[in-house]
Parts: sequence; structure tokens; C-alpha cells
Amino acid sequence: MTVTLRPHHLLCLLTYVGKGYSPDFVKNYDRITARLSAGEEIAMTEGPDDICAPIACDLAEHCHGGSVISRDACAARDVGRVLGMTITSGTRLTLTANRRVTLRTGFATGDIRSACTGCNWSALCTQVAAGGFQGVKLA
Repeated sequence: MTVTLRPHHLLCLLTYVGKGYSPDFVKNYDRITARLSAGEEIAMTEGPDDICAPIACDLAEHCHGGSVISRDACAARDVGRVLGMTITSGTRLTLTANRRVTLRTGFATGDIRSACTGCNWSALCTQVAAGGFQGVKLA
């Protein structure tokens, strides 16, 4: 199987420690991180993905809002630059151990954080990165 992700969720996964919008959101996010930790492939997408689609009725305005679409564009550009590939809808990749290290290094240094501007979760993610990514769900 394949996990669909929008680009900014690829960044969110790097610091995800089990906190989210609701208990159902967290439960689903935990399932997704377990699948990705087991090596499942990612297919990049636009709009609601496997993380937010199951609860899209609660986040519809958020998922289709201009700020989130802009956040996806920034994340795709930044992630693509550090991974040396173009990230667009349909791009497939696996988060190998090397890619996770590369992305987390870029996240910790701020090189791939332009998408985080204005995000409500940015302070938590900064704290997780500053703590060496301790307690993250994506192994």
C-alpha cells in the first residue's frame, strides 16, 4: 500500500510526538507513522491526504485554505531541494533512515522550515527539534 501525503505533512511527520487536533486525528496519525516507519511508500498529493482526509469534514476550510496550499508549495520546494528531487503531486518516495536524517537535519537548522511560518504547531515542533527529536513517532 501507499500513504498519500501533502507536502507540509511530510515536515509535520518529522516532529510528530502524538499531539494533534483531536483524539481521532491522533489515532489516525499514529497509524500513518507506524506504516511509514515500516517502510511504506509515500505518494505526494494535493489537498486532503491520509492524515487529514478521515477527518476532513472537521478541517475542510483548513485543508483547502490558501495558507495551507501556500504551506504545501513551500514544503515541496524545501524538501525537494534537500533531497535533490522534484516534489509534486504524484511524486513517490520512501522515508529511508538516510532521508529521515537529512530531513531532520534540515528541519533543525531551519533550512526546510519556510512552510512552518504561521503554523500553530511551530513552537512545539521547534521544541521537539531542539530536543534532538526525542519521542517522535516516526522511527
